[in-house]
Amino acid sequence: MDRPVAVITGATSGLGRIAAFELARQGYRIGTVARSRSRAEALVDELRAVTDGPVDVFHADLGLISDARRVGEEIAAHYPRLDVLVNNAGLHAFAQRITAEGFAEMTAVNYLGPFVLTEALKEKLGASAPARIVNVASEASRQAKTIAPAEDLRRTDAYTRRESMPLYGRTKLMTIMWTQDLARRLDPDKITVNCCDPGFNATGLGRDLPGSAVLQRVLNTLKIGDPRKGAGIIVRLATDPALAGTSGGYFSVRDARRLQCPEPGRSPLAQKELWEETVALLAARAAD
Repeated sequence: MDRPVAVITGATSGLGRIAAFELARQGYRIGTVARSRSRAEALVDELRAVTDGPVDVFHADLGLISDARRVGEEIAAHYPRLDVLVNNAGLHAFAQRITAEGFAEMTAVNYLGPFVLTEALKEKLGASAPARIVNVASEASRQAKTIAPAEDLRRTDAYTRRESMPLYGRTKLMTIMWTQDLARRLDPDKITVNCCDPGFNATGLGRDLPGSAVLQRVLNTLKIGDPRKGAGIIVRLATDPALAGTSGGYFSVRDARRLQCPEPGRSPLAQKELWEETVALLAARAAD
């Protein structure tokens, strides 16, 4: 298999879809992790119009830890090599929903699922060196004024639409913290890991908001929140030779400017605590 391989989560719409098309045009074999079979089939048909390479679909709900682990193992077994992993799938839930495994869905989809998927694919990525991991974060992370990993990872209490923003932001802060701690744990000559703020994008991320479909059409008409810009920084982090060897960065959609991890998650100590609490939580879940 001569083509490099890129696996993208959340590629059936928005940023992930655009990034998948661009990577396919650059010669990558595309694999996508999707929950909706019909949307995945439509993506495959559309991608085949721009690439003669194979397109692979792996079905999973990344809000379920068991699914994330299973699909990671399936992907690792399917490909002889894996060059790029893009953790793009995300959710902004405007009211609390609890997964079948007992986690807040927003925390599970935005942080725990990507963490588990990446852990399942680290060995394959390392064996394919040099490989890259790109995590999609957000400047909404600055809405989170506190971080207490042991409590926040397990928090399932109800919240209002107004209260959802700092909670969403906290899941994206966790993404940045995890990215930077993971970078310290990986050999950058083998695997680099970076994250990005893709800017405001008129995509299906806030689909739970009443009237969001109408709002999205208006924004698209006015060319506000163009997801092509957000997809551009994802693809750049996945492919740009100038970023080879760069790891642990948090980059802006604006000219790939380097950003600082927001407080209160900036210190290596806080990031290490999040990692250790996450590993302990997942181990306890696996033992149940």
